[in-house]
Amino acid sequence: MDDNGCYRDNRSDFIRGAKDIAKVAKKQVGKKVGRGMDKMTDEYTKRSYKRFEEDDDEDDYGGVQGSDAGYYRNDSRANDDEGHSDSTEGHDEDDEIYEGEYQGIPRADTGKAGSLDGVTAAQAQQFRDLSAYEGERRKDQEELAQQYEAILQECGHGKFQWTLYFVLGLALMADGVEIFVVGFVLPSAEKDMCLSEPNKGMLGLIVYLGMMVGAFVWGGLADRIGRRQTLLISLSINSVFAFFSSFVQGYISFLFCRLASGVGIGGSIPIVFSYYSEFLAQEKRGEHLSWLCMFWMIGGIYASAMAWAIIPHYGWSFQMGSAYQFHSWRVFVLVCAFPSVAAISALTTMPESPRFYLENGKHDEAWMILKQVHDTNMRAKGYPERVFSVTTIKTVKQMDELVDMGDDAAWHEKWRQKLSSLFHQVWSNFLTVFSPEYRRTTYMMMAVWFSMSFSYYGLTVWFPDMIKYLQKQEYSSRTKVFAKEKVDHVTFNFTLENQIHRQGEYFNDKFMNLRMRSMVFEDSLFEECYFEDITSSNTFFKNCTFIATLFYNTDLFKYRLINCKLINSTFLHNKEGCLLSDVSDENNAYMVYFVSFLGTLAVLPGNIVSALLMDKIGRLRMLAGSSVISCISCFFLSFGNSESAMIALLCLFGGISIASWNALDVLTVELYPSDKRTTAFGFLNALCKLAAVLGISIFTSFVGITKAVPILFASGALAAGSFLALKLPETRGQLLMLPSVLRFARPVSTSLALTRPLAHFRPHMDPDPSRPVERTIRTKLTNSLKPDHLEVHNESHMHAVPPGSESHFRVLVVSSQFEGLSLIQRHRLVNEALKEELSSCVHALAIQAKTPEQWGSNPALAKSPPCMGGSRGDHTMEEKLKAGRE
Repeated sequence: MDDNGCYRDNRSDFIRGAKDIAKVAKKQVGKKVGRGMDKMTDEYTKRSYKRFEEDDDEDDYGGVQGSDAGYYRNDSRANDDEGHSDSTEGHDEDDEIYEGEYQGIPRADTGKAGSLDGVTAAQAQQFRDLSAYEGERRKDQEELAQQYEAILQECGHGKFQWTLYFVLGLALMADGVEIFVVGFVLPSAEKDMCLSEPNKGMLGLIVYLGMMVGAFVWGGLADRIGRRQTLLISLSINSVFAFFSSFVQGYISFLFCRLASGVGIGGSIPIVFSYYSEFLAQEKRGEHLSWLCMFWMIGGIYASAMAWAIIPHYGWSFQMGSAYQFHSWRVFVLVCAFPSVAAISALTTMPESPRFYLENGKHDEAWMILKQVHDTNMRAKGYPERVFSVTTIKTVKQMDELVDMGDDAAWHEKWRQKLSSLFHQVWSNFLTVFSPEYRRTTYMMMAVWFSMSFSYYGLTVWFPDMIKYLQKQEYSSRTKVFAKEKVDHVTFNFTLENQIHRQGEYFNDKFMNLRMRSMVFEDSLFEECYFEDITSSNTFFKNCTFIATLFYNTDLFKYRLINCKLINSTFLHNKEGCLLSDVSDENNAYMVYFVSFLGTLAVLPGNIVSALLMDKIGRLRMLAGSSVISCISCFFLSFGNSESAMIALLCLFGGISIASWNALDVLTVELYPSDKRTTAFGFLNALCKLAAVLGISIFTSFVGITKAVPILFASGALAAGSFLALKLPETRGQLLMLPSVLRFARPVSTSLALTRPLAHFRPHMDPDPSRPVERTIRTKLTNSLKPDHLEVHNESHMHAVPPGSESHFRVLVVSSQFEGLSLIQRHRLVNEALKEELSSCVHALAIQAKTPEQWGSNPALAKSPPCMGGSRGDHTMEEKLKAGRE
């Protein structure tokens, strides 16, 4: 029995030793392959690699020497959550570092390059449980989010981001222009195309319907084929059909072109904000996304100015026979396509989002783009010698790919299969927005988006309609009425306007070369009269009798003669088509453009305030506060009894509510992970356009009837939106990562540090004497770095170690000595101070190294990821911890 037991023990020791040798060989092969591939990049990468290779040899990070260290290696790599880095444990089985940063993260395609069991691993991967696979993907996304933030910190904010800001601003400007185009051309187009009231209404709403479809489609595609590529396709569709719409003549063709143009521009907002956010570090994100919103305002100003300058100039037109007419409003439609064309040209010079590449396993492409960002910013700041220190970046495991049918399949079959696969991927990604993890957030965001859009778009269209109604009321009050007049042998060759003639008698009179505006003849007699070259608008003859009267080259069509008798009367050479309104409408047109210009310009103060305060007071306070003030401002609508009062109220409402929209855009970007961001944003933006259609239809139906209903609807929707907004999680100061991680973040309401100066912070009191390692860490960091604020947290209880251990720590160091230093340099200072502890008893150390300015703007302590159980296989853990304490 003893011999057998001894034999089994020796055998198990032999097997364990063989496994250890295989693991070491596998690890060394992986490292060599990874380093070999890294050396093949470019000169910057080579210099960076050599530098970090020397650093590894010199133990800059306090790594453990010797093979007896086992699991107690310390791969402390620079990571940043505004100066945040995690050097945590890995799986003993796979030798994967969970949270190593920069050069510490193995590339997905090289970390296991030396495996001798490729076939077996592929078979195991094929049958892996889907939920476990999703969990690994989730872990990869969380790791990537933290490392990506560190990389953006190293790249800095500079020339590259500002260039991208103006490029994407053009795309957002095109969206703002699209909203105004149809509204500005409708008064002219209705005459040119003989539009009925239902046709006018459909033309006004068709753009919103197109944008609704486009937002959903392009938002979903952007998460699958890329932000840049999708945005280029959507803007191209917008510009092409906007160009065609300026030339087509029929109503149906014009309607279709505007619908397709709206579908194209619908992808602008969800893609632009998601795209830009993925180049912004967390302390810059809220502010600069708010600045980006200003281009929507610039688009409205551009459209108003162009309409003001072009449309009233009817001389800017030409005609080819009676079938083709190109009037000034078509020139305006053509000019409105310029921002989209300019955005396409500029966007071709910009790269794809590196975050998208990393989420889709494309490491090298993402690395090259981030290096471009870093080098561009450093050259612009006068530091061309600074090297991009990142060599490897975490990539996310892929769930599925497009199907490759091989070379034998027909091309159309390949495309059909690829499109089918793409559709299923987009639809599946959309359904995950309503999965249990995101369901509550999505429903809350739907309610906030719907209430905001319903009230905002409803009121912004209701305001101009109310102004037009007041103008008509004022115009009608000046109508002159003539009764029972008799006019013989008189020639009328001057403008007749805003008059009503009842029971008049006209004998042998001539109406020549004149314009009739808002003229009404009732129960009148025209005998032996002559009408030549008449242009009319809103002119009607009711219950009149025409005897021996000639109509030559007039637009007095029979639909203008209501219940009239024609005796021996003749119509010759009637004017064909629907002519444009004449000078009578110029003042009204200028007023419409001017009101839209003022209403758009009024949002400038709100844009500035929201940009400056977004990262200081938070997204939720900005959203809820602006919504409440907008709700209160709605009650002032009851005092809008004049044209000037309505214009003032329009400007007030627009200036206040824009802050809500900016906060909502930023919040939507930050609430969803990168692989679902544009899908969720596109869906919510599509819902926004649906709410806009409902709001416009409902609010405008009460014009001239009552103000109470629009006021109650708008205020009620805004109040509900502000209440629901407070139920959403605050995202200020958080990484672009999963909501499950955000739920562990410290609420803004409890961050008292925002209201206290930095001088009030002092290093924490000495820990319990029974914790010698924690006391030593605190003492050494205090002596070496002279921190303004220091926190040392023992997180050993979160890991698979014996109770009472001091093996896993998180330190937060705020020191002025970090000024001007990169994240790597800051972390090296911390590692140097704790070199002895890292080489003995401290198994993992997570570091947040901030300057006083960074800490003052975001005094938040990051949370460590869940333990992956890597120490369970190390049987010497307890002995090493005991030795370290001694």
